[in-house]
Formats: sequence, C-alpha cells, structure tokens
Amino acid sequence: MRFPAPLIEARLVRRYKRFLADMELADGSLVTAHCANPGAMLGLLAPGARALLSRSTNPARKLGYSWELVEADLPGGPQWVGINTLRPNSLVAEAFAEGALPALAGYTNLRPEVRYGRASRVDFLASGEGMAPCHVEVKNCHLMRQAGLAEFPDCVAARSARHMEDLAAVVAAGGRAMVIIVVQMWANRFVAARDLDPAFDRAFQGARAAGVAVHAHRCRIDPSGITVADAIPVA
Repeated sequence: MRFPAPLIEARLVRRYKRFLADMELADGSLVTAHCANPGAMLGLLAPGARALLSRSTNPARKLGYSWELVEADLPGGPQWVGINTLRPNSLVAEAFAEGALPALAGYTNLRPEVRYGRASRVDFLASGEGMAPCHVEVKNCHLMRQAGLAEFPDCVAARSARHMEDLAAVVAAGGRAMVIIVVQMWANRFVAARDLDPAFDRAFQGARAAGVAVHAHRCRIDPSGITVADAIPVA
C-alpha cells in the first residue's frame, strides 16, 4: 500500500482522549491529528518522537490530519511503526489480490464485513470454487517489549476475545476460520500478550486448539508505504 500523497513529518506532543494527538509540524505550528487507534500504544508515545501524518483532501472533515507512522525506539533499535488500525484490512485485501497470502491460496474472493456468530462481523469471508468458505478475522499488532517479539493486544481487548470464541464456534460447527495478524513493524515472531489480557489469551489459545488457523505477517514500512511481507512464527 503506497500512500497517495507524501506524508507530512511532525513531532509527537501528546496523545489524549484515545483518538486525538497533538503534533508539532516542521514549521513549529501545532495541529491536532486523528489517531485511529483505540489501544494503549505502549512504547509508541514518547514525546518528541518523529511522526508521519497524512492529510485529507475533504474540506468538511473536522481534523485534516491523520497519524499514520511513528519512529519508535523499540527493543532492538528504532524503526517505523504503523499505528493506524484502519489500515490492516486494506493491507490484507491488497496482499490477497497479489497472491501474497499463502494461507488463502485457492480462494478467489474476499467479501468484507459479513455477519456471523453472536452479533459479530467477520472482516472477510473467503470463497472460491471447490473451497470451503473461510471466516477471516484481521488483527492489528504494534506492540514490541522484547527485541523481535510482536505481541497483541496492548490492553484489555474484550471484543477481540469474543471474536476468537465466535471463530472457534464456526470451526466447531464444521466451518473454516482463520486469524491474520498484521504486524505493522518488523518482527521475527508473535505471541499473545497474556499478562496484559489473560482473558484474550485464553480465548486465543482456545480458538487455536479448536482448529482456528492463526497466521502473523510482518510488514515492511517506510515513509512511502506499508507492504505485507512474509509470515512469522506464532507461539
């Protein structure tokens, strides 16, 4: 995914009210950017950190800037990290169209936002001739507390735990289900952050034991765009 226009460099002043972030632009002016991330963003909120913003062309939009990337001082060294949780579904759709998701080989269509389970919506329903439909849930990951180790979630994620239980029910009923974790940074392996949300970890491990497939893909990230890269091991 290439950003449609060059991103704007800024410095993080503070993130607050979950979806707002004050930024200082290169000319010294202050703007408030939309932060499309409901999580705790552990390790990504250092004041003064380099950030990259996109700018909307919609004049009616209240906040003209969106926070896309932050240069985080992570274990193992600094790197660009994608913080916009609205991006992973588009990244998965793009990777699927390019044949870059081996786990979905043979499928020819991804239908978004399909209702299922206990009033849930699955991110995609994969289909293809001669293939059993597959419920595909996408999760965004940007937490790294140990060098090379990506973790999810970074705070209590009750909705995500429910998704795991609903996917397990799909498999129990004879269907196929899959979780694709989009790691918006460069990591070598993935694990559930059980100390931050034990309930999610139980649901996650229960879903895997029930037969829900889990695949984590790291991303190549630079100021021009984000690309889903190879799969990494899931512990």
